[in-house]
Amino acid sequence: KARKVHYIQGRARFLNASSIEISKADGTLERLGFRHAILATGSTPSTIPIAPQSPRVMDSTGALALADIPGRLLIIGGGYIGLELGQAYATFGSKVSVVEMLPHLMAGADPDLVRPLLKTLGAQFESIMVETRVLAITAGERDVTVRLADKAGVETEQTYERVLISVGRKPNTANLGLEHTRVEVDARGFVRVDTQRRTREPAIFAIGDIAGQPMLAHKATHEGKVAVEAIAGRKAEYSPRAMPAVVFTHPEIAWTGLTERESLEQGLDITVAKFPWAASGRAMTLGGSEGLTKVICAREDGRILGVGITGPGAGELIAEGTLAIEMGAVAEDLAQTIHAHPTLSETVMEAAEDATGHATHFIKRRK
Repeated sequence: KARKVHYIQGRARFLNASSIEISKADGTLERLGFRHAILATGSTPSTIPIAPQSPRVMDSTGALALADIPGRLLIIGGGYIGLELGQAYATFGSKVSVVEMLPHLMAGADPDLVRPLLKTLGAQFESIMVETRVLAITAGERDVTVRLADKAGVETEQTYERVLISVGRKPNTANLGLEHTRVEVDARGFVRVDTQRRTREPAIFAIGDIAGQPMLAHKATHEGKVAVEAIAGRKAEYSPRAMPAVVFTHPEIAWTGLTERESLEQGLDITVAKFPWAASGRAMTLGGSEGLTKVICAREDGRILGVGITGPGAGELIAEGTLAIEMGAVAEDLAQTIHAHPTLSETVMEAAEDATGHATHFIKRRK
């Protein structure tokens, strides 16, 4: 109200490039004209073709509506959403197993950042099955039977009280009436947009999950600002150098800019500097001595290309790395910036010091 926003609850479809029709909860229809529109319809959880329709087979949305605490829970998909929910259910008392068809959990993150989490999950979860395929899911009244095949092709059957399917998300671009406009959607369902988030229809913009990867709320917020500024006639462009990602597991994992793997895949000549949290007094007091901070720099000039952190508060700490990349900082800039002691933020400085060759509190072992 303070911003003079008129809120209408209902389902809208485009009639053309300047009007929509809204189906309201009371069954009435309202036609609304506009000069500009911003699409922000988000995404929904993806599923797998063999998943049966059953209250015992959940997606990530259903898993948040706790009907009960299952004795045994299988999570299909080893990405961040499944692991976050898996740890929550394990804390509530469920015996949690996870199955992933790829060789590693959290495949998008660097393995050294994931390693402390895997150690925790190994003790917390009943079973972690990688390179394993789900062949069949049969839902009964009280349980779910799942047939699995490992990388050698050996098949087994397991029974669980519930199954959580966590294999990603898909954009909500269906049934919006986009066919009545010039808005284009690609083969994966994402709306095609330019750097101002404008679609092929000049009056219509798209932001958030429907505008492409990464599907992150803070990316959507930034896109929304860009779109509004463009509509207002200001110079604006969506062109981030770094996009932070945070996995809210225990321990947390966060990274921004290029990962080590991405840097190598692009053929970049890099220096990777690391600071183990076992050398951080503050991390030890928080029970986070398994943590790690790493800085990825261009070997030629020390420019920071990426930062990765594992440990308590990693999501809070990653902002400094994002700012450093956006500002074009080099490792020396971070190393020479005084950080308060004793804090976890010091680990960013210490990793940058390692990149410059003179880390104060950590000496690399000679190979």
